Amino acid sequence: MKTCTFCCMSLAIIVLMTNIINMTVSKRHIPTTLDGPFEPATRRFDPSLRRGSDDLPMTHPRLRMNVSLNFPEQIALAVSSPTSMWISWVTGNAQIGLYVTPLDPASVRSEVWFGKKSGKYTSVGKGDSLIYSQLYPFEGLLNYTSGIIHHVKLEGLEPGTRYYYKCGDSSIQAMSQESSFETFQTPSPKNYPTRIALIGDLGLTSNSTTTIDHLTHNDPLMILMIGDLTYANQYRTTGGKGASCFSCAFPDAPIRESYQPRWDGWGRFMEPLTSKIPMMVIEGNHEIEPQADGITFKSYLSRFAVPAEESGSKSNFYYSFDAGGIHFIMLGSYIDYNSIGAQFSWLKQDLQNVNRSVTPWLVATMHAPWYNSYASHYQEFECMRLEMEALLYQYKVDIVFNGHVHAYERMNRVYNYTLDPCGPIYITVGDGGNIEKVDVDHADEPGKCPSAGDNIPEFGGVCHSNFSFGPAKGNFCWNKQPEWSAFRESSFGHGILEVVNSTYALWTWHRNQDSYKENAVGDQIYIVRQPELCLKDSKVLQLQNSQQSLHTIRLSLLLPFIICLFTLKPHCLY
Repeated sequence: MKTCTFCCMSLAIIVLMTNIINMTVSKRHIPTTLDGPFEPATRRFDPSLRRGSDDLPMTHPRLRMNVSLNFPEQIALAVSSPTSMWISWVTGNAQIGLYVTPLDPASVRSEVWFGKKSGKYTSVGKGDSLIYSQLYPFEGLLNYTSGIIHHVKLEGLEPGTRYYYKCGDSSIQAMSQESSFETFQTPSPKNYPTRIALIGDLGLTSNSTTTIDHLTHNDPLMILMIGDLTYANQYRTTGGKGASCFSCAFPDAPIRESYQPRWDGWGRFMEPLTSKIPMMVIEGNHEIEPQADGITFKSYLSRFAVPAEESGSKSNFYYSFDAGGIHFIMLGSYIDYNSIGAQFSWLKQDLQNVNRSVTPWLVATMHAPWYNSYASHYQEFECMRLEMEALLYQYKVDIVFNGHVHAYERMNRVYNYTLDPCGPIYITVGDGGNIEKVDVDHADEPGKCPSAGDNIPEFGGVCHSNFSFGPAKGNFCWNKQPEWSAFRESSFGHGILEVVNSTYALWTWHRNQDSYKENAVGDQIYIVRQPELCLKDSKVLQLQNSQQSLHTIRLSLLLPFIICLFTLKPHCLY
């Protein structure tokens, strides 16, 4: 009798909570991609906001060096695999001036003490160290040599487990404070990180500070940094004010100086996050940083550990990794992407190796967008799209994240500029807060269409052309917001991806101006996978999948309430 009463009460609670969920959904309906394709929408730039902000000075408390000489700073984590984690940090003083003397990397050890309990370290990991230099033998430009950069890969970790660690050199008693991290669950269609943050084109401005503070409040489990990290290559010529005339300040220098102390400041700025959660990076154009003898990308290649070797890549410019049931592919826009090149060959092999029954979600990122309706960078990377888009489409990539354009834009599902239910959702989040200001002009507005000679990429060829089909046939630009552009807004911010299950993922874009408003979102949508639809073009299957997906998401929303109620927690009904 007691069992029956309990069951009846349980059923009543489930019915009650289902009704609450339905009422909540009806009040604030979050659209899904099943509702699309959407009519193009634009939220205009708010003139009460600043389009940009000044760079933070190197004396800012979040950029200053706050440790003694050989103690670790700029500590950062990066995923290697579910059973291994990279830990990187910097020791010693960097030098900048006409004459610099590199430090000896062997003078300080690279050690990580770690274990499953705070203060009890049962293992020690050891790794490698290096220094790099940026040399500019031209009048007016300053040379730089870095502190000692350490990279240690911790191996043999247990998936889904919290570890506590210190890093440094125990022989000279120069160890960091304790921090901790949690490894990802084993790849599975049932395991997903709770929240993944995405940022592009961050920089080190007061807007960057708002972005990072807002992101921290959203408590992500990982950060994807989609290129253009520090804008160190503009700091000396902008003077913190956004001016870009390098030749005015340094008329006799053939190379733009990259002010490398900004990299150190950026590492300190990010450490409160990156010492606790992994940050996965990919290069952007501001990481090129050319110096003497044609050397490029020296800072990027030296400072970050990425799972290139682990993913079969021979280059840190492109790699892949798993986070639970998501397979992430990080692509390089500024290295050969030709279909007969190494990156393309690696990408094809990597896609062939993906087991969608283990990692159902397939997410790609690269700095430069292929789909972009802003005047800035319009059709800039058409060559890369023409080389690689068909491959991503063939293997049914679900989402593609980009930066580069300093604004937000979410696309309808698209392939070859045509609405396609099997195409990826492309999302541009190049709105982190950098010195170059928000992009506000759209290529489809009168007088804003770039000429075919504009937007020349810093790497690769030029493939600008008029459209040969569709509503823009015969024209270089559309005369209205393109049908593949679902929503766009000029504002700084960041995004959060929350994968619910193998079918649903919630995407939320947060605007900086809403950072102090509870539950405020700039854009939000459930991205829905429909693999059956794309394998078999059947409207019946689409309808069945649609109904099943709606039932699945309602259940996923309901379950936490039920669990909460049966644990008798008082906050459940609020």
